[in-house]
Amino acid sequence: MDYAKKAMEMHEQLKGKLEVVSKVKIETRDDLSTAYTPGVAAPCLEIQKNPNKSYELTGRGNCVAVITDGSAVLGLGDIGPEAGMPVMEGKCVLFKEFGGVDAIPLCIRSKDVGEIVRTISLLAGSFGGINLEDIAAPRCFEIEKKLKEVCDIPVFHDDQHGTAIVVASALLNALKVVHKEMGTVDIVINGAGSAGVAIAKLLLDMKFGNITLVDKAGILNIHNNNLTSGQREIVDITGCEKEGTLADAMKDADVFIGVSAPNIVSEEVVASMHKGAIVFTMANPTPEIMPDLALHAGAVVVGTGRSDFPNQINNVLAFPGIFKGALEVRASDINEEMKIAAAYGIASLISEDELKADYIIPSALDKRVAKAVAEAVKEAAIKSGVARI
Repeated sequence: MDYAKKAMEMHEQLKGKLEVVSKVKIETRDDLSTAYTPGVAAPCLEIQKNPNKSYELTGRGNCVAVITDGSAVLGLGDIGPEAGMPVMEGKCVLFKEFGGVDAIPLCIRSKDVGEIVRTISLLAGSFGGINLEDIAAPRCFEIEKKLKEVCDIPVFHDDQHGTAIVVASALLNALKVVHKEMGTVDIVINGAGSAGVAIAKLLLDMKFGNITLVDKAGILNIHNNNLTSGQREIVDITGCEKEGTLADAMKDADVFIGVSAPNIVSEEVVASMHKGAIVFTMANPTPEIMPDLALHAGAVVVGTGRSDFPNQINNVLAFPGIFKGALEVRASDINEEMKIAAAYGIASLISEDELKADYIIPSALDKRVAKAVAEAVKEAAIKSGVARI
């Protein structure tokens, strides 16, 4: 199928993918007076006395804002906020379809961190959570950090944390396939932007093993002076002193995770990895190495970001359930405990009997996932003290 042509036809015909659907019918004078004036004054006054009632008397408690500045949209780059709207609408559709969560797309005409943070913080009272999307690094780190400081609702940058959670869940099961233990593996992550840094941080928090970060300039180490704050945090934790190229980093590694660029890994480099190699190549639409080549070179488990290969590492496995769970307990944050719980929740849906090299993670269309993730996230939110009901 020509997906580009099909998508153009759909968007032109429907004029976007979202519409507002009322929960109530307005057919009589009484309907009008109850849904609007004068009856509506009663819930307004209740919320005035206790703003938390807004979660119970309006749709806020099941509504997320999906927000971008249009600076890093899919693989298209800085195309602007209006051009990012089809993606934000699509994200909102996924929230509803997979998690039953209402979502509103908001595209901000600014790249100023302070202006974006102030805009979102002023709107936060209308939503139960904020999903940041397609914002370029390092600005995305600053925006999320500052919003967490000023907002009393969960703020989640999906390009960072959603990706990290799904990678972690896939890796949990991949290690079982190759019979390697957590804490013993050497992991190379190529692409040290928002996703790469978040993946590294979560894998370190979960104690998977040693992490080496690589970017265009080669291996990132403690002697580099031009690291972003996120990169510096990871390198300081790992204490990496290694130098060299991506090929040098991958020699004798157990796991390769690519969030970078197409066709930059050769068969020879994969062949230099440890026996039982795990290769997650997530550059889209063309991965760092095609799955058949990686398998031919000796990789045992291969995952990509694409839907036409086994083991698709897709964020839709994470964010609908994470927000569903966070909203149901009115969490003030989405913390590390909740992210780790989500990763284990996704991985748990593949039973020991089902687990195999080409089936380490559920399908993006598996409707069980959001519920399993939501339950895991709720439990973690309660245990970690961020649940408010």
